Amino acid sequence: KAHLQNFPANIAKMIADVEHFFLAFGKSFGVILASEIGDKTFFIAAVMAMRNPRLTVFAGAIAALAAMTVLSAALGWAAPNLIPKVYTHYAATALFFFFGLKSLYDVLFKKDEGEESELEQVEHELNKAKSTPKDLNAEDKKSKQVGRIAGVFGMMFSPIFLKSFTLTFLAEWGDRSQIATIGLAASADPVGVTAGGILGHAICTGAAVLGGRHLASHINEKTVALFGGVLFLLFGAHALYIGPE
Repeated sequence: KAHLQNFPANIAKMIADVEHFFLAFGKSFGVILASEIGDKTFFIAAVMAMRNPRLTVFAGAIAALAAMTVLSAALGWAAPNLIPKVYTHYAATALFFFFGLKSLYDVLFKKDEGEESELEQVEHELNKAKSTPKDLNAEDKKSKQVGRIAGVFGMMFSPIFLKSFTLTFLAEWGDRSQIATIGLAASADPVGVTAGGILGHAICTGAAVLGGRHLASHINEKTVALFGGVLFLLFGAHALYIGPE
């Protein structure tokens, strides 16, 4: 009888859990699409896919992005256990507003002043990785050290897979999408955040690998940044409206 009496409450809890999952899934999916199209990881996959097997490049990139998403969601999930949830919620909200306003500021007020685009930067870095100059600066030395670490696993994995994984992982570390994932997981369902993030990364990376340079060269970075900035502000406003649960 007690079990039957609790049945409606259990159903209501299940429905609430499903709603929380899909809300977190949708937010994470949207954030990744808004921030990763035209980002450095997108162009890494696009440029590498022009010169190497597409499936191998995709596998290395999505493995790195999935690992980063799981790690970021785990950090966000653990944060409320160490810090009161009300603080983590408003910290995540502040991050959404910060990234949204920064994106809009960069689009509307920041001048290019001859700066390289993300695509040009990636092509420059990949071309530089092929050369072996005598005088290496600090960035070159770091790349060489990463290459040595990757070489340890070269006997088990394809060199192209390792290169795609390493470059993507390093480019994603500290990126706004990683920080946003941490913030989302701190205030929303971490499983939904993880699933939505990985699916979003898979779509962006798949588009980059299939489209290659043709797609990459036709992306207007300012338009993407404008859309991403608006989306971040909307998520921040929504988080502020619902408050900590």
